[in-house]
Amino acid sequence: MISQLEKEVTLKFLKTKKNDGFLNIISIFSFIGISLGVAVLIIVMSVMNGFRTELIDKIVGFNAHAIVKPYNKPLKFMNYGDLSTNIFSNDGEAVILNKNNTKGILLKGYLEKDFKDLKIINNQQYFGSKNLTNNYISIGKEMSFNLNVDIGDTISIMSPSGVETLVGSLPKQETFKIISIFDSGLSDFNENIGYINLETLESFFDKNKDERFLEFYFQNPKNIEIHKTKLTNIFPEELVYTWADMNKSLFSALKVERNVMFIILSLIIIVAAFNIISGLTILVKNKTRDIGILKSFGVSSKSIKKIFFLVGFFIGTGATLFGIILGTLFSYYVENIRQFISNTFDLTLFPEEIYFLNSMPSEIDSGSIILIALCSIITTIVVSIYPASKASSLDTVKTLKYE
Repeated sequence: MISQLEKEVTLKFLKTKKNDGFLNIISIFSFIGISLGVAVLIIVMSVMNGFRTELIDKIVGFNAHAIVKPYNKPLKFMNYGDLSTNIFSNDGEAVILNKNNTKGILLKGYLEKDFKDLKIINNQQYFGSKNLTNNYISIGKEMSFNLNVDIGDTISIMSPSGVETLVGSLPKQETFKIISIFDSGLSDFNENIGYINLETLESFFDKNKDERFLEFYFQNPKNIEIHKTKLTNIFPEELVYTWADMNKSLFSALKVERNVMFIILSLIIIVAAFNIISGLTILVKNKTRDIGILKSFGVSSKSIKKIFFLVGFFIGTGATLFGIILGTLFSYYVENIRQFISNTFDLTLFPEEIYFLNSMPSEIDSGSIILIALCSIITTIVVSIYPASKASSLDTVKTLKYE
């Protein structure tokens, strides 16, 4: 417990006098440094959380949430909790031949009625017809730029499956008409994937209907590990993989980057917190006479230690709370701040053609804020222990003799 005397002396020491100018400067810089460190950490973590959420939304909006591939027997539709829908599909790799351009492409096949229900087809970035029949194809925006084609143009696609002729086996080649252009928001998908009718795909790649995949779309796709476990139990002999599995390396890289940024930016707090040692050491030096008087009045060394510890603790905690408020407000209005800076100084801080986002994402996570606050306060506690211990170990007779 903290006694009333300890509270009053702590508050008195926090209110430094005019002749403690250098001490004031160190205390102010400690406060500002810790506040900025906490604020910057919250802002960076919020923006990175926002990027991750936006990326997940784009990937989930483009891909099936989970896919089951058959081994020996065809798959059947099934009832599943938290299920939005499940549909049949298949895919195959081919080569586009267009004038002087050749390009690899992953063709994904859907029945016409299922194609119309895909999330990526029902957004504002989809242009053209939704009637995916016969030799019609839907391609991504980047692919249309690279091949210099538009809706209504035709492209030739070569299949790896062969056609037997008099001169031997030749690759199968067919012409497809572009009926639509989509934009997933991710350039890799836009450049390399096209949609065609499922029956056309099976004919083009010589695939059997029994080889069709079963795609699952869930109402809550972010809990994908739970869904994968359930599907694995339902289909123990089939291959089950999810959007998280297909993009595992990407999200692993994001996680590593997030952790590294947290460690690096935490150094700001640590450096600022070490200023507290300097401030408290100078405070102990300036208050040597006061410490001697307090001890002569019967104040214990434990109370002296507690007083100087509380001084450092209050500086660090106050700075942490101020940093949390500053960082949270900045994270909440980060897009407004970006627009203001861009318009005022005519700078492009967040080019849409690079990030494929029209606004800077930010997601404030209470768990991250609590972790940052705990790290800051614990650092403050650790650095306050040494000068507080030095203050309590001062000899009463010597302090009064030399003061």
